[in-house]
Amino acid sequence: GSAASKGRGGPSPQEALARLRETEEMLSKKQEYLETRIERELAVARQHGTRNRRAALQALKRKKRYEKQLSQIDGTLSTIEFQREALENSHTNTEVLKNMGYAAQAMKKVHENMDLNKIDDLMQDITEQQDVAQEISDAISNRATFGDEFDEDELMAELEELEQEELNKGMRDVRLPSVPSTSLPSRPAGCCKLHTRLLHPVTASHWRRAEDEDEMKKLAAWAS
Repeated sequence: GSAASKGRGGPSPQEALARLRETEEMLSKKQEYLETRIERELAVARQHGTRNRRAALQALKRKKRYEKQLSQIDGTLSTIEFQREALENSHTNTEVLKNMGYAAQAMKKVHENMDLNKIDDLMQDITEQQDVAQEISDAISNRATFGDEFDEDELMAELEELEQEELNKGMRDVRLPSVPSTSLPSRPAGCCKLHTRLLHPVTASHWRRAEDEDEMKKLAAWAS
């Protein structure tokens, strides 16, 4: 594995991370061993106490050396942990950048067959067709006006004629009261004319027209 890594120009991030984890595991086991030895030497020092001061001091010295090694291992583990986290982050960033590069290449490949001028022309065609479709919809939705163009004055004149015909028809249908069988007392000429106008409006109108004609004849005779 190492030879293959060297042939490739250095270990891969995965290989380096695996080595760092192995080192962390080894140092953790060394920590457990040193903690056990420290407890054992402390127990020896307590056992000898004042009865064998020399043996007790030797045990305490060994305990101090183990504690120093344990402290060094703690520092080494902190450094390895920091390096491992940095390598993991670098590996993650590398993978992210690699994937982003793949995405950029894919986008470039997709856009190779796209022409901005063609896109502009296509969008313009779409807009024009949408306008045409809107005009067609408006034309269909508008109310048909076939045959509605007539002269309003002619229509009003025809309507007035129809109304006059209905009025005349109604006047013809009016029934006048029957003439009494007994003779009426004589009345002055003016009263008879007034009576005739009240009873028969149509006859009175003709009578007024006859009177006007007589007056015009008399006026013409006087002028000549």
